[in-house]
Amino acid sequence: MMIKSKFNFNDLFVLDLANNHQGILAHGSMIIDNCAKVIKKNKIRAGIKFQFRDIPAFIHKDDQKDTNNKHVPRFISTKLEWNDYKILQKQAKQHGLLTICTPFDEKSVERIVDMDFDIIKIASCSAHDWPLLEEVSKTMKPIIISTGGLTISEIDDVVSFLDHRGCHFAIMHCVSIYPTPDIKCNLRNISDFIERYPNKTIGWSTHESPEDDIHVGLARALGAKMFERHVGMTADNIKLNAYSSTPEDLDKWMLAYNRVGDILGKNERQASSELEEKSIQELQRGVFALKDIKAGTKLTRDMVYFAFPIREGQLSSGRWAEEIVVNKDIKKDDVLLKDKISIPDRPKDYLIKKAIHQVKAMLSYARIPLSHEFNTEYSHHYGVDNFFKVGVTMITIINRAYAKKILIQLPDQEHPSHYHKQKEETFIVQWGELLSVLDDKEILLKPGDTLTVPPGVWHSFSSIKGCIFEEISTTAFSNDSVYKDNRINKMTSENRKTSVDHWGRFQIKNQIINMDI
Repeated sequence: MMIKSKFNFNDLFVLDLANNHQGILAHGSMIIDNCAKVIKKNKIRAGIKFQFRDIPAFIHKDDQKDTNNKHVPRFISTKLEWNDYKILQKQAKQHGLLTICTPFDEKSVERIVDMDFDIIKIASCSAHDWPLLEEVSKTMKPIIISTGGLTISEIDDVVSFLDHRGCHFAIMHCVSIYPTPDIKCNLRNISDFIERYPNKTIGWSTHESPEDDIHVGLARALGAKMFERHVGMTADNIKLNAYSSTPEDLDKWMLAYNRVGDILGKNERQASSELEEKSIQELQRGVFALKDIKAGTKLTRDMVYFAFPIREGQLSSGRWAEEIVVNKDIKKDDVLLKDKISIPDRPKDYLIKKAIHQVKAMLSYARIPLSHEFNTEYSHHYGVDNFFKVGVTMITIINRAYAKKILIQLPDQEHPSHYHKQKEETFIVQWGELLSVLDDKEILLKPGDTLTVPPGVWHSFSSIKGCIFEEISTTAFSNDSVYKDNRINKMTSENRKTSVDHWGRFQIKNQIINMDI
């Protein structure tokens, strides 16, 4: 099913104005202006959220003067005119902010569409208001849904409801207690949601005391990508509730968020600094001659020893390898300097071992399990030396009248254009993104997307950050692939593929051949 609308929810802050304008246009305007200053200062991507209720229809006519229900007089007393909402919306846009709105009835959904809000937010209390959700699903707008007070079964229901209608939406972990005590925050639900709904952005809609700024950091560390907070200001005769942040509170909250981001860093391994490298090098052992050694000698383990501290320009114990050649005579206890030795080229199986480690890491990161019975092939169409640029890893799970493979495309790796004489195959992306070219048409595939390739159709694929995808096909035959580059066609299967019998022990079936083409 095609997704109706695409939107990047990541790193989005939703600032809920709610009823904190108190039905006074000037007060709402003041809140937006002051929050915008804080947002700009902290370089945050944010949106202002409004709430819409068509009061005459939303509140039953017999209850509009009811004072026993605290919400009725509050909703009525804080009501703004629709033109006032348009003024505030325009003001938010002028500050470069996104505009978000929570509807509580069908008429309000119509107004959201008419006013062209960027995002629709579904309140926790409306998460199983199916008539309302049906209208929201028709808008083709991105949706954020809160989950306060919902059971996991109820959350599954609303997720399925929106998925079946092709909606693009994000999910907020939320606790509908105002303010929320620490013991009720249950932030581990964030990581639970990430695992349960892997292709959705998960956020934290917070109602804890605005004086606390630890929660936003913990939520970010647990994987939350989106955050919501009520905002407001005091004024003459206007008090602020216990769970809304003033601009000053908001500033501290965003500072805490940014600091945690600095502490967390990036997912990839950070490159070491000169200071770190120097610190590590100072603690390494160096390689020394155990005896007199003549120039031209291939070193073996019994000719050297390792000791601390390492000298300038000395070979470290970590770089030691058999068959290092000494270029000059060395006396007993002499330092093995890097400029007096020749280190042999790494064997070709080293590159396959490196690939194995990367493939294993990707499968582990993507949480894709494998049984103990499978065959792994590393396709290196232009030689092993070029595998990390051109190639693919193929894990054959079954090959009968039907076949299943798991294909791994490493980061910045591509598979050259080819077609199959007999095989029809369907690709299903499990993790990452795959750029496929089908008869010169580019198609970007994301998790859950499928692509069927009939026999005789030219296709190639590549990935910038790496991708794992399934191939479901008819029987896979040897020599069934025809490549656009005829140099590949002239190679035997053994020359362009390396089979690994058991990748825990790196047993290589076929001789690894580096084709010089």
